[in-house]
Amino acid sequence: METTESVPNGEGPEVHEKAENTQFVKDFLRGRIRKELFKLGAVALYYTYTAMEEEIERNKDHPDFAPLYFPAELHRHEALARDLKYFYGPEWQSQVSCSQATQRYVDRIHQVGQEDPVLLVAHAYTRYMGDLSGGQVLKKVAQRALKLLPTGEGLEFYHFGAIHSAKAFKQLYRSRMNELELDMETKKRLVDEAVKAFHFNMEVFEELEEIGKTIQEDVLDAGMPVHGAMGGDISKCPYYAAKMAASGGTAYACQLAMAVLRHPTGQVLFATWFAALAGLAAWYLM
Repeated sequence: METTESVPNGEGPEVHEKAENTQFVKDFLRGRIRKELFKLGAVALYYTYTAMEEEIERNKDHPDFAPLYFPAELHRHEALARDLKYFYGPEWQSQVSCSQATQRYVDRIHQVGQEDPVLLVAHAYTRYMGDLSGGQVLKKVAQRALKLLPTGEGLEFYHFGAIHSAKAFKQLYRSRMNELELDMETKKRLVDEAVKAFHFNMEVFEELEEIGKTIQEDVLDAGMPVHGAMGGDISKCPYYAAKMAASGGTAYACQLAMAVLRHPTGQVLFATWFAALAGLAAWYLM
């Protein structure tokens, strides 16, 4: 399975490494969460998921997406609206707007939904499976660092009330993906699209970091170290370790992608590649 080739455009490892080294992500996993940036992150998520779910509804009967249509179990934009109401109050819609970086991401989602619906698979899988894979850990980190109530207000994005077993549902979702009849060229385009999605998300990360520099420190919540025994080493975080084990590292993920492209019958490997991408997607807090 070893290969010296990389994912299309040679961007696989660079995408992972750049995202993993983003200060916004590092601070979050250390439990150092700035409340104002957390709120802005939730705004970005709201616009992103609203766009994605609009396109999912548009394409719910499309043969290349219909098997992955689980609105009751997965859709997040209504939960995010409740989170924004909690943070901004009843008039939250008049207080938030779509940022430039988020708008570029939203525009891409609408473009693929209207012009090339099969590419929605890349966006939906990496986001939703990431939410289910690491979302519960991120919820606990945010809840403790921001001193939010244990009843879940402000963190409904992470609560999947219609899914009783995340593990079982992920297995179901991946089995549905395996049933999609996709040729090699389509698989290649899906891998390319997943890489593009990471680029869009990194742009949102970077935008949030720049905004953070303009906010006076006294209106930012410094958070608290929730993994005190780690001594600041996030590699000791159980979720971080699990993510690395699941993905096998960036080199392995790239090798896996190329193996899939070489073997059109490797449907399970195709799903596993996206599971590796989902490991990073689970870090998204925007």
